[in-house]
Formats: sequence, structure tokens, C-alpha cells
Amino acid sequence: MKDLTKGKSLSLILGFALPIGIGLLFQLFYSLADTRIVGSYLGEDALAAVGATQSLNSMLIGFLNGLTNGFAIIVARHFGAGKIDKMKRAVGATFVLGIGIALGLTVVSVAFLFPILKGLQTPSKLIPVSVSYFRVILLGMTTSMLYNLCSALLRAIGDSVTPLIFLIASALLNVGLDILFVGSFGMGVCGAAIATVIAQSLACLASFGYMWKRYEILHFTRMDLHVRWKVAKELLSTGVSMGFMSSLINIGSVALQGAINSLDNANIIVAHTAARKISEMFMLPFTIFGTTMATYCGQNKGADRPDRVKKGLLQVIVITWIWCAGVVVAAYTIAPILIRMVTATDQPKIIETASLYLRVNTILYFVPAVICILRQGMQGIGDTVTPIISSSVELLCKVAVAVFLTPVLGYWAVILSEPIAWIFMVIPLLVQFFRNPFIRRASAGTENG
Repeated sequence: MKDLTKGKSLSLILGFALPIGIGLLFQLFYSLADTRIVGSYLGEDALAAVGATQSLNSMLIGFLNGLTNGFAIIVARHFGAGKIDKMKRAVGATFVLGIGIALGLTVVSVAFLFPILKGLQTPSKLIPVSVSYFRVILLGMTTSMLYNLCSALLRAIGDSVTPLIFLIASALLNVGLDILFVGSFGMGVCGAAIATVIAQSLACLASFGYMWKRYEILHFTRMDLHVRWKVAKELLSTGVSMGFMSSLINIGSVALQGAINSLDNANIIVAHTAARKISEMFMLPFTIFGTTMATYCGQNKGADRPDRVKKGLLQVIVITWIWCAGVVVAAYTIAPILIRMVTATDQPKIIETASLYLRVNTILYFVPAVICILRQGMQGIGDTVTPIISSSVELLCKVAVAVFLTPVLGYWAVILSEPIAWIFMVIPLLVQFFRNPFIRRASAGTENG
């Protein structure tokens, strides 16, 4: 366990963020390896079929990840305040609510998968392969949620190392099973999906077993599983807010995916899939520090330390801006090399299209850096409304581009959609951050390191 309410802010933040960063790197490694394996063994049509489900997958899994991270913020807040009884009731309730919501989403999404893909204008020749892949992923959604919930709870009490260990093991197992099922057994994209579900299921069991054995503070009783309305309201307020925030972001991406699919060009789908994978790598520090600041701000909110919250947020924004400068240089020098590594293709049109996307987007990465950090940090201090407003702006921008601009500008509209959205969505976050009563109580004279 680690108390983030005492000591040097930046040292604590960096120490907490490092295992999260390594873990996300391995997660990204798996994602890139999965894309490479599918592209190498099955070809570009199979890769396009998997890519056509990417935004929908991100929307559903992203909602559940946001939900569990939101639940963990409440746990972190009680931990920071030293309210252990309330914390244990919250832990028990997270499992009941999380499992119920995940199972409900699974039933609905599997039942309507085919019409959803049709509605996204997925090319007809890709739909059968897309369905066979994504159905398996959806059936494993509950175990994925439980794995992420255990990881979030461990981080809530300051343990960011253990989730890293299980994530590394899961990623390595996933890649090994990918090669076995897709390469050796010839199971196609369905084999890649089965490998993912098996790896996450084993990680879920290992994470829960370790959590239960190592941390008595996270134990819950049978009575804690009888969810009280007050506890449920508190958890759902933050959990659904973060899940909905993630979904709004990804609903916009789903709309854009529909626009991309409507172009009926497999090369563009592959190029966009590759560009998004590399974007995830470039934006990794935003996610790392966003996740870190959710826990950091949650604990310090519980301890009533607004000075530490404000200083910590500003410090990590400066760090991510330094990273952004390096990313711009990378996009204009080695982007084609990265695209070839991800897709295993030498088709000039794919490389050119993906490189163009990266070079335009990275110029404004300084803005999403602020967005990711403030959005998570404000959730940590209890502002569940402003992040949703910001994400709603992103959704509206992406839908507008998909409906009105893509038919006119083609893929250029998709390239420009995110930079336009970033500029508009950062405004409510900045305004409300400096107006927030908790933040305004911060004063430089009360910081303890």
C-alpha cells in the first residue's frame, strides 16, 4: 500500500506512475503484436475485419474500464480519509454492480452484433469475419471487467506494482496463444479472440487471488455484498460518469469508424487501424498520468489537501508537454517505419495515409495531454459533470464530421476531426478547473513537499 497524501508530490506521482506506464506498454505491445500476427498470418482483409470492430470494442470495454476506475476512486477516497469500514462496503458493492452491468452489456451486444456492424456500414465481405472475432471478445467481457476491477482496487490503495506483474504475464501469454491458435492451429481471427479471453481470464483469477491473500483491507463480507442504496449511489455516480465519459469518446470514434467504413476502401481501414495503434503508443503518457492522477487526487481529496492536488496536476502537465515535443519529431521522421512494423505491409497507399494522419494530429497533442490529465483528476476530486460535458463536445464534433464532412472531404475529414474536437473540449475543463471550490482553496503556503 502507498499513501499519496504525504511526502513530495512529484516523487510520489512518478513512483506510482512508473509501474502503470510499464504495464500499459506491455498492453500496447500485445495490441501491436496482435495486429502484426493477424496481418502476417491472415492478410490485410482479416486485419481490416478486425479493425472494423476496433471502435466498437473500445466503446464497450472502455465503458467498463471507466466504470471500474470510477468505483476505485471512491475506494481511494475512503482510504485517504482512513474510513476503512466504508471502504470495505464500497469494495463489496463494486463486485456486485460491476458483474451485473457487464453481464447486461454482454447479452445486449451479442444479441445485436450483426445489425450494429451493418449500421456501421462495415463492408459486406468483412462482416462474417468481424462477427466471428468480436462475438468471442464480447463473451469474455465480464472476466475482462473483473480483471480491470481488481487492478483498479489495488491501485486505489497505492499498489501499482502488482497489477503490472499480472498485466505483463497476461500480455506475454496472449501473444504466445495468438501465435499458437492463429499460426499453428489455423483458427483465424477467432483464434486471436480466444487467446485474448483466455489470457484475461487467467489474469482475473490471479489478481483476485493475490488481492484477497495479500490485503485484508480489501476483504469484504457477505453483508457487504448486500448493496445499500447510499453506497450504490456514490459508486455509480463516479463509476457511470467515468464509464459514460469513456463511452462518449468512443461513440464518436464509432461514428467515425462508420464514416471510414462507408468509404468502402480496405486500404483506408487498415491505414486508420495502424495509425490509431501508433497514436495509442504516442498518447501513452497521457493515459499513464491520467490514471495516476485519478488515484492521487482521490486520496488527497479524502485527506482534504487541495494544495497537493493543484500542484500535482500542474507538474504532470509540464512533463507530458515535454513528451509531446518529442512525439511531433517522431511523427515527421519515423512514422513510415512504425506503420510497416505494425501492419507488415509495404503498400505505399496504406503507409502514406497513416503517416498523414499522424503528422497532422501530433501537432496538437499538447491539448489532449491537458484533457486526459484534468479529466481524470477532476473525477478524483468529485467533479463528475465537467468531464462528461467535455466528452460530449468531442462526441458532437466527431458525429458532425462523420455525417456532414466525410462525404465531401473523404478521409481528410477523419484526420481533422480529433484536432478540432480537442480545441473545443479543453475549454470547459480549464474553466471549471480554476473555478472548482476545492482547487480554489489551494494555496502555495500549505504544500508539504
